Amino acid sequence: MSWGMKNRLSKTIDPKTGRSVMLAVDHGYFQGPTTGLRNLRKAIDPLLPFANCLYITRGMVRNVVDPGTNVPIFLRVSGGPSILQEDLSDEHITVSMEEALRINAVGVGMSMFVGGKHESRSVANLGELVNEAEAYNMPVLAITAVGKDMVRDSRYIGLACRMAAEQGAHIIKTYYCEGFEEVIEAVNGVPVVIAGGKKIEEKAALEMAFNAIKAGAVGVDMGRNIFQSDNPVGMIKAVNAVVHDGRTVDEAFEIYQKKD
Repeated sequence: MSWGMKNRLSKTIDPKTGRSVMLAVDHGYFQGPTTGLRNLRKAIDPLLPFANCLYITRGMVRNVVDPGTNVPIFLRVSGGPSILQEDLSDEHITVSMEEALRINAVGVGMSMFVGGKHESRSVANLGELVNEAEAYNMPVLAITAVGKDMVRDSRYIGLACRMAAEQGAHIIKTYYCEGFEEVIEAVNGVPVVIAGGKKIEEKAALEMAFNAIKAGAVGVDMGRNIFQSDNPVGMIKAVNAVVHDGRTVDEAFEIYQKKD
């Protein structure tokens, strides 16, 4: 791995802890003004001081994020169908590498659908994105998804993550599942962060993060379980406590409950 690649990754994965709390706010690219993100600036401004990285689209970077921010940008570069479509796997690369460089992103990311109708294209898209990104020492985040009829277990999650690793992804985002150690083993050293998924009870989300870190994940790329919380700042502080400080679920939950 080149110096430039290592440098960009170090802005996302804290060199002191080897871990990361990525804040995912890209949901509007297919969900529109989803709950908690209708006013994106209002949602993210209080959270940015506690995020290692912001995962976001180029339009919202331009419209919402203060150019003076020190929070690194990981840029979503794929898109296509909306939630109105039956098959979300029909995605394309929609943002150029030159655009990512203009925005000064530290990385780019896209979804890869295993078990979806357009599986082959999404895998090829990832490979092509890695090819282009390598020329600029730009890390690629592969966000793995599995088909609607596939159980989110270590077998299928492991399959998707291994395929992403085989295509050259530099970081992989996936769902936590039972037997997550097998998923970590399957990627052979590629850093893995877990997705928060749909909003769940705060203590359950913290427990999921704790178990993922224990199993070998380097962190989280969490969105709805932070910005849809009744105490978003408390929640992201609690997630940091689990990921970076090694705090227990109960200790982190106490942090979440504190309201400034």
